[in-house]
Amino acid sequence: MTHRLHLPNVLTLIRMPLTFAIVALMYGTWPWAATLACGLFVVAGITDWLDGKLARERNIVSDFGKFMDALADKVLVLGVMVALLDLHYLEPVPAVVVMLIVLTVLTREFMISGLRMMAARRGVVMAADFWGKIKTIIQMTALGCLLGEPMFRRDFAPRLGFWFEWIAQSVHWIGLLLFLVSIWFMVSSMWNYYRKYRHVLFDVPEA
Repeated sequence: MTHRLHLPNVLTLIRMPLTFAIVALMYGTWPWAATLACGLFVVAGITDWLDGKLARERNIVSDFGKFMDALADKVLVLGVMVALLDLHYLEPVPAVVVMLIVLTVLTREFMISGLRMMAARRGVVMAADFWGKIKTIIQMTALGCLLGEPMFRRDFAPRLGFWFEWIAQSVHWIGLLLFLVSIWFMVSSMWNYYRKYRHVLFDVPEA
């Protein structure tokens, strides 16, 4: 059987090199590096929405596409999170708290990936979780805001005036708040997946 690389899969795969470019630009100290990092993150977020939309509209949803979409999302979110931590973009949140949050993200993703594999072996389809979708929207918005803070502070404020310093501070605090809120939705989503599909692990009746 011949496998074709459809446009939705191309958009998914593009998110991988975009992640490397975003993280590299986050460490750039030259003018407009922060703006490019934030802009590419927005592009990556658009590809995340667009690949699934096109796949459903064209009826070309595939196991490869679903697997790579989930993997690309994990690489993007975790890569940016670790860079934000290393660059102290998440201050004044203590580094230990951020590391625990990153570990929570890893735990959720590995747990759900494991559940999906076990469910697939048993012929069970795991439907997308509502709280998981909300978590993704809030999480991506939070990371976008946190990437926007250095963009406004370093690239816009020196050239366009004091107001952009204020915008940078506001965007930073909004990003931090949304980042912490996303953790609640992430844990809720993890619990919902476990509650609904724990029977694929323990052979107990579905609740």
